[in-house]
Amino acid sequence: MRFDPTETAVVVVDMQNGFCHPDGSLYAPPSGAAIDPVAELVERGREAGARIVFTRDVHPPEQFEDTHYYDEFDRWGEHVPEGSWEADIVDDLSVQDDDHVVEKHTYDAFHRTELEGWLNARGIRDLAICGTLANVCVLHTAGSAGLRDFKPVVVEDALGYIEPDHREYAVDHADWLFGETTTLSDVEFE
Repeated sequence: MRFDPTETAVVVVDMQNGFCHPDGSLYAPPSGAAIDPVAELVERGREAGARIVFTRDVHPPEQFEDTHYYDEFDRWGEHVPEGSWEADIVDDLSVQDDDHVVEKHTYDAFHRTELEGWLNARGIRDLAICGTLANVCVLHTAGSAGLRDFKPVVVEDALGYIEPDHREYAVDHADWLFGETTTLSDVEFE
């Protein structure tokens, strides 16, 4: 899969301590295992001149107090609280000054964030998407990107997940419905 780096962003979804570090409240070993392939994709994209975007799932303690239905704390327990170590991006993925960090409060990195405008202002059309969890925040972000006329490409071997069938579902769904998939070895920036 070839990407024009002048029109591409590598979108790294939620590679945070709470999900990727063994001491995180929602740690899953495959999310920790995704750090190295994600780091490789980021480095390759950065060297080619592609934009790098990191998303951070961040929850203020009172976020779900007055909600009618949507309450991630009921589903997952309290996680990645605002200002906590859990909410930080893992140390192995160094955020550079030129990178863009999006703080999100839902599974979708486009929902009530500045991400769409930031990408459009820079002429970004294609997104190489990696990170965790494959069937939750990665899938919802990729689907939302497609609905906004970006080309979402999920890099299937740079994904964290809880169960292997979650990753398989996300990759199959992305490929079938709204985007494309590729592997790290097939990503080319030129």
